[in-house]
Amino acid sequence: MEDATLLERLRALPCGQRLLEAAAGQDGAHLVGGAVRDLLLEREPRELDVVVDGDLDALASRLGAVATTHGRFGTATVREGECRWDLAAARAEHYERPGALPEVRSAGIDEDLRRRDVTVNAIALDLSSGDVRAVEHARADLDARRLRVLHDASFIDDPTRLWRIARYAARLGFELEERTAMLATEAVAADALATVSGSRIGNELRLALHELDPLAALDAAVKLGLAPWLAADHDRARAALELLPEGEGRPDLVVLGACLAVTGGEADALLAELQFSAAERAVLRASGDAPALGVAARDAASRASALARVLRGAPVEAVALAGAHGAHDAARRWLSELRNVRLAIDGGDLLAAGVPQGPEIGRLLAAALDLRLDGELGPQRDAQLAAALQAHVPGRARSRSG
Repeated sequence: MEDATLLERLRALPCGQRLLEAAAGQDGAHLVGGAVRDLLLEREPRELDVVVDGDLDALASRLGAVATTHGRFGTATVREGECRWDLAAARAEHYERPGALPEVRSAGIDEDLRRRDVTVNAIALDLSSGDVRAVEHARADLDARRLRVLHDASFIDDPTRLWRIARYAARLGFELEERTAMLATEAVAADALATVSGSRIGNELRLALHELDPLAALDAAVKLGLAPWLAADHDRARAALELLPEGEGRPDLVVLGACLAVTGGEADALLAELQFSAAERAVLRASGDAPALGVAARDAASRASALARVLRGAPVEAVALAGAHGAHDAARRWLSELRNVRLAIDGGDLLAAGVPQGPEIGRLLAAALDLRLDGELGPQRDAQLAAALQAHVPGRARSRSG
């Protein structure tokens, strides 16, 4: 694509049009990174990142409401409707030690480009003139579909770049340039990732899990040796995702649950180190039991009430994974049909009918629900109440507590 068409392609995007309007007349505002790369590849950008060599606050205020700022790095995120722009002051970086967050200082756009991860992301589009500037090799590497780091210490300074090139390789279908591949191998062998906090690695893993093809991103990470605790199981993950109810559950946790190569306490400790929340770890613990859950579901599948006792209470992600472990029909039946079966009566109806308060209430409701699941009881409230009361044993609750 000719450079002259880049502004027009940007203008065709709703958020790009708004950006160009806000940047009109402001010198030193550049679209940078993946957005320019994607426009050159005739792809729609996933994000619009802007570097400002000048008054960042003025541009931010013209765009909309500033959602977040980070004074240390001179950045701001601006949101307006469905649009989001990430703004940063042009800067240079210096790493005091491997894996540390960078020390930054003000710089011009050319120096800002030289601090970036790979050449194809070190391209800037001037939002006023439409001029394109890029580091050496950037355009040739884009044409050749290859990823090249900008300097030999790149993966040592910031080892999270190893995860980033895995994501880029998977997303773009690019290959690593020969020296870059060697530098990545050397950095992994030197245990460079150990210099980075678990939360930063966890953030990179989350970004990989939210790629359009997360399995390809995980494959690329495993191929680079970044995650020996992963083994991307494409068939199982896709089978589980197909079972996950639309709009429910966490597809990213389903993929991760299908691809974790560690289990039990080892998996839980790893996920805690990667800063997954307690709720997320609970889902993944249940997902780790998916093989056994799948066996139990298959064994119980002939009777709906028995299947409900096996799967009730399990997260939908774990049920979907159990289905991918050989219990497809049972998992689908539970997720699409049986878990939605309800009684027309509740504990208040039983209390009103003379059943004393206590665990007997729950037992009777469970017995009636089993009949309903197994097709032996209809939807009528009176019939359900009669069935529940028929199972009542007077004095049962008192004998349990006495």
